Amino acid sequence: MSDSPDQLRDEIAACRHCAARFAATATSHAPRPVPWFGPAPRILVCGQAPGMRVHQAGRPFFDPSGARLRGWMGIDETVFYDLSRIAVLPMAFCFPGYDERGADLPPPRLCSDIWHARVMAALGEVPLTLLIGGYAQKWHLGRRARGGVTATVAGWRALSPRIFPLPHPSWRNTGWLRRNPWFEADLVPELRARVQEVLA
Repeated sequence: MSDSPDQLRDEIAACRHCAARFAATATSHAPRPVPWFGPAPRILVCGQAPGMRVHQAGRPFFDPSGARLRGWMGIDETVFYDLSRIAVLPMAFCFPGYDERGADLPPPRLCSDIWHARVMAALGEVPLTLLIGGYAQKWHLGRRARGGVTATVAGWRALSPRIFPLPHPSWRNTGWLRRNPWFEADLVPELRARVQEVLA
C-alpha cells in the first residue's frame, strides 16, 4: 500500500536528514523542505531543487524561474499553486546551499533516494509530467536521457503527450533559448495545448 499524499507531505516537511550537510555550506542554513503535492494531481512538475528565494518563501518556483515556467505552461499562479491540479516534485526538497564561489550546490542524492519513489507511488498515474533539467530527466527517463539536456529536450516528440522534457527556466538559460529557437516556436505551443487539455 502506498503512502497517503497528505501524510507523506507532512513527513517530508519534518525531514532534517541533511541538517549537518547544510550547516557546512557557505550559506550555513537549516533544512526547510518544500513539499508541494496533493492527491491525484493533473500535472507533475519535476525539477532540481529549491533556490534561496523558494527556501525563504516556502513555495516552489516562487521566483523569476517560476514566472518563466508558468509562461511556458500558459497558466497563472492561482492554477500553478492549486494542489488539486499541480504537484511539484524536485530531486531535493530543500535548498542545497551555495559553494564558496556562490554557485548552487547540486541536489543531495540522499533526498531522492529517500523520498522520490514514495512520492511517485503516492501520486499514482499523472496525465502530464514535466521534467525540468538534467537531474530530473536522468532519474525519470534513465537511458532515454542520454546526450544531455539539449538532446533530451530536442527529442520531446518521442515522449509527448504524457511527458515534456524542459530546460531549466532560469535566467542563466536565456542564451540556450536564443540558440535553440525551436523550443519556444515548436515545443512551447504544444506544451500549452496539452496543459489546457489535462486541466479542462
